[in-house]
Amino acid sequence: MHGLFWHSVTYDDVHINFTKEEWALLDASQKSFYNDVMLETYRNLSAIGYRWEDHYIEQHRQSSRRHGR
Repeated sequence: MHGLFWHSVTYDDVHINFTKEEWALLDASQKSFYNDVMLETYRNLSAIGYRWEDHYIEQHRQSSRRHGR
């Protein structure tokens, strides 16, 4: 595997944070898809031993509440 390198994946690498205005433009199926993808992302990162910082979880929870997710 010469020439390849590995780096850590962080929550910020995979998280998409919509503004309130952007979220309002999504239809119900797009919002549902976003929720499904983010849940799968949490599960996958947790499965490989990603260590969640409490502030990341709280930030996402607050963001989710703001957007009615």
